Amino acid sequence: MGFWAFFIIFASSAFFLHWYATNKALRFNAGIKEGSKLPSLPQYYGLYTLLWFIIPILSTFLIWTIFKPFLVDYLVIQKIPANLLNSFGGNPSLILSTVKAISLQNIFPGTKQELIDLAKYMNELKYSTSSSFYIAILFLGLIGSSFTLKKISSRFRARQSVESVNIKLLIFCSTIAILTTIGIVFSLIFEAIRFFEQIPFFDFLFGLSWSPQTAIREDQVASSGAFGAIPIFSGTLLITVIAMSVSIPVGLLSAIYLSEYATNNLRAFLKPILEILAGVPTVVYGFFAAITVGPFLKGLADSFGFSIASESAIAAGGVMGIMIIPFISSLSDDVINSVPNSLRDGSLAMGATKSETIKKVILPAALPGIVGAILLAVSRAIGETMIVVMAAGIAANLTANPFDSVTTVTVQIVTLLVGDQEFDSPKTLAAFALGITLFFVTLVLNLYALKIVKKYREKYD
Repeated sequence: MGFWAFFIIFASSAFFLHWYATNKALRFNAGIKEGSKLPSLPQYYGLYTLLWFIIPILSTFLIWTIFKPFLVDYLVIQKIPANLLNSFGGNPSLILSTVKAISLQNIFPGTKQELIDLAKYMNELKYSTSSSFYIAILFLGLIGSSFTLKKISSRFRARQSVESVNIKLLIFCSTIAILTTIGIVFSLIFEAIRFFEQIPFFDFLFGLSWSPQTAIREDQVASSGAFGAIPIFSGTLLITVIAMSVSIPVGLLSAIYLSEYATNNLRAFLKPILEILAGVPTVVYGFFAAITVGPFLKGLADSFGFSIASESAIAAGGVMGIMIIPFISSLSDDVINSVPNSLRDGSLAMGATKSETIKKVILPAALPGIVGAILLAVSRAIGETMIVVMAAGIAANLTANPFDSVTTVTVQIVTLLVGDQEFDSPKTLAAFALGITLFFVTLVLNLYALKIVKKYREKYD
């Protein structure tokens, strides 16, 4: 049984069980002339049966997806002939990698027959184990749903049971999100510790020179790189400040106009057009910055008698600010619209003008949401890579001049991890040190923003 055959049977069975359980509950209610009827609506009995069909199947399928490759690898290793194992130096992992690389539809000439046989055995094993597993979990789901069908009675409260299952499902999903975050953080921390064992922490955090290109040979010139991250942090801050200088005023003023001044028809027309900017791929913004904005600024500067680098922070930051405008404008517009009309009416009734009402009443009341929108925009700016690569370059220059070429943390992380890398050199491990530093900076920004949100939320609750 292939996956699609399993999926069709699974979907058809789920639909049928939901329909059957709902109709059984309806018939049960119709058959009761006197006494207590079902305490929940019939549809909840159908949902409860459906949940107990889907949950065992999906949970078992998830576990199987994780452990199936290990099981198949183990069974294939057990089938490796002794002479083949000896020819590979007794390394079964190397044989396994070679077998996985074989395409049975286009076998490379000269491939050993033993390897081809193992590849065929692996394919058969994957198909046979999958077929058996699909049949088994369908049977498991049918067993779970059969027990729920027997529980349809006047004593069983299906609605409460369905809500209880939903709450547990939400808790499970939240736990997965939390565990994923913890896993990411610890993976960064462990690799960063390996980096700081080779490069002193303060040399990395406060060093003024960044040149991670370590040499291959010990006798090569400049065999030890420089890992001072201040130029990277300053470049990230410079581009982020430029982007925010463009996006915050334009985005916030656009949101104020759309929510307070524009007519409903004009707002319905302008807001989707503004939000189109959020759907443009970042590589398109990068091309726009490198091909249009950068040369335009360079030509403009030449006409005034001063020079700008062909790849500059102001070009990348300005285009990035345009990209971020929808994040601030759309979210701020929704937040401003959610401010109660009673605050507006009260301010206007006291004699305040519309602009005074916006400045003194609406914006302070909407400040928690606006801060959240700005924080999201800052995180988007800090994490942007493509625009910086194409418009600002990868040179780690320590400068506050927006007309110079700079780089950011994310660009350096990508640069350090490009190609086949061994995770035992300071050059590669520096990417994890940059990542964990960026994580803690973002965490501090989040905590500070939450403090502001809490302060003003208490004031206007």
